[in-house]
Amino acid sequence: MYKYDQYDHTIVAERVAQFRDQTRRFLAGELSEDDFRPLRLQNGLYIQRVAPMLRVAIPYGLLSSRQLRKLAEIARKYDKGYAHFSTRQNIQYNWPKLEEVPDILAELASVEMHAIQTSGNCIRNTTSDQFAGVAHDEIIDPRAVCEIIRQWSTFHPEFAYLPRKFKIAVNASKEDRAATLVHDIGVHLHTNDAGEWGFRILAGGGLGRTPVIGHVIREWLPRAELLNYLDAILRVYNRYGRRDNKYKARIKILVRELTPEVFTKHVEEEWTHLQGSPATIPEDEFERMAAFFNPPAYETLPAESKVLREQMADSKPFANWIKRNTFPHKVPGYAAVTLSLKATGVPPGDATDAQMDAVANLADQYSFGELRVSHEQNLILADVKQDDLYALWERVREIGFATPNIGLLTNIICCPGGDFCSLANAKSIPVAEAIQRRIEERVDALDYLYDIGDLDLNISGCINACGHHHVGHIGVLGVDKNGEEWYQVTIGGSQGLNASLGKVIGRSFARAEMPDVVERLLETYVQQRHDEERFIDTVRRVGLDPFKLNVYRDAETATRGAENV
Repeated sequence: MYKYDQYDHTIVAERVAQFRDQTRRFLAGELSEDDFRPLRLQNGLYIQRVAPMLRVAIPYGLLSSRQLRKLAEIARKYDKGYAHFSTRQNIQYNWPKLEEVPDILAELASVEMHAIQTSGNCIRNTTSDQFAGVAHDEIIDPRAVCEIIRQWSTFHPEFAYLPRKFKIAVNASKEDRAATLVHDIGVHLHTNDAGEWGFRILAGGGLGRTPVIGHVIREWLPRAELLNYLDAILRVYNRYGRRDNKYKARIKILVRELTPEVFTKHVEEEWTHLQGSPATIPEDEFERMAAFFNPPAYETLPAESKVLREQMADSKPFANWIKRNTFPHKVPGYAAVTLSLKATGVPPGDATDAQMDAVANLADQYSFGELRVSHEQNLILADVKQDDLYALWERVREIGFATPNIGLLTNIICCPGGDFCSLANAKSIPVAEAIQRRIEERVDALDYLYDIGDLDLNISGCINACGHHHVGHIGVLGVDKNGEEWYQVTIGGSQGLNASLGKVIGRSFARAEMPDVVERLLETYVQQRHDEERFIDTVRRVGLDPFKLNVYRDAETATRGAENV
């Protein structure tokens, strides 16, 4: 993984010292709240509903075991013994003391981490496929490209005051596991007819108040021109993006209002002035950066482990976990393993300090000392030998991360919601738990989940869509109705190369009704599906009406529901 050089160490240390002095001045009354606000936001510090919240960057979701141990130590020393992994592949602390945040930042710097540009109107953490570098369907390892983008965007003076926050995602596989179509910029690595690799560039995607699927604005971009072209997009956005209305300030609104064709024309014109500039990436720079991500010392192993096959035959629980929580590796004899942070009764994405320490130990023992964070709020050990999977499974069960639900209904993506966030209209975590418990209470819970099959359920506590509810097969949005918490439901959303936005099924629901609503949606799916048809495919084939009729089948429920917000 990438290692800081002397310049990285210097600028991060300088930022820590700078913020330490800014915090001292604020606490001494020498800086007003209005003066301090942009300074703390530049360092990932929010003031939430009940306490400050510190968001720490995990570039493209890649962590070393040493870094994870430090994150665990910070949770233990400065917080309440746990932290939350977010849909941006970052980690958040919900209870730090303001006066101790500079100390936390100094501790992060000691393991080459920071909280810079995790908030504010700037380019946020660049995200990518959680299986980058090991995926069986990968065209090129995208991590070097992600690191180049990170270095280019961090502290870039033109990006310190954008009209609004800005997010970039990078994908280099045949499937899109980075949700690039709902980002401000999506970068796809692919090859041309000559066998050269370059980029397909998308722009104008995003979720939130106005969800939009991004548009391809350049089908083929030579790799040397990546930063120049991204710069051109940001310059157009900086020039024409609105600053008078934050609800209309995202690039997705600009692309829509100009039209994708006109926006592309502006970008192409701007690019003509930038081609060949100092930001052009020479081939040796790609090679230098790629060297940070050289493969570990893999062993030569059979493509299929006989030991693994026997262990799966002997243990159905283990076989279920293998089916759901492992991913094919490009190196024979290895697998990528997803550790589920979605056990019932635990807020999705949360991990205790003890759990983080335990995962760091597992990474050292089984995965070359590295791990990943997914935008679906789980952790990944990317390089596990097939022969070690059973031993790993037993260890993971002990720490509560072995729920065999990846891709299933109970693998719920969920923002912190009204329990923590001052922007939330409603709580998210209790809804997720209630739905999980309803399923868990069934006698045939696991068989039922496996029969339902692939299904993404996403929950957001407000329209900012931190839970990505728009692209959930079932999406739940917390809304405010006369000071009370209600929940709007969408179906038909999806991420990936065929991304789609969910559609509202009708009136919103009280929190207590949400398990019933989900159950009725599933009933409809089972009644309507064809053989082997996924939930999303059934929705696309039959439309919303059968689902609406079943959900609102008694007039009392329909009458009680709040109007859509």
